[in-house]
Amino acid sequence: MSGGPMVGVVLVSHSKEVAASVAALAVGLAGGGATAPVAAAGGTPDGGLGTSAELIAAAAREVDRGAGVALLVDLGSAVLTVKAMIAEGDELPEAARLVDAPFVEGAVAAVVSASAGADLAAVAAAAGEAYGYRKE
Repeated sequence: MSGGPMVGVVLVSHSKEVAASVAALAVGLAGGGATAPVAAAGGTPDGGLGTSAELIAAAAREVDRGAGVALLVDLGSAVLTVKAMIAEGDELPEAARLVDAPFVEGAVAAVVSASAGADLAAVAAAAGEAYGYRKE
């Protein structure tokens, strides 16, 4: 899909380095061609461990291309922060969605499907299916 709206992906982690590394991995595995916009929102504004609504909102605005924003989170307060932001409804793009998926595998699936032009529901479904990836 080139030129049209594309689902953006935000990866929210308690660690800036983890979020950035998972974003790089997902983009790298998405292959060539048009890649969905991806942003990492990790840690706190001062570089510490934690989550920041300010960083999450900025990342969501950065990747919003009019087709929705999928937010994948690592754990705990990241989940709570994104849920609160969606409930408040004024910090995130209108079509922002918290995606229930494993962080690494889900991120790869989300970026690959978004890059292929999938809509937000399909991106969320692809990421969620990563729960079923067997490693044995």
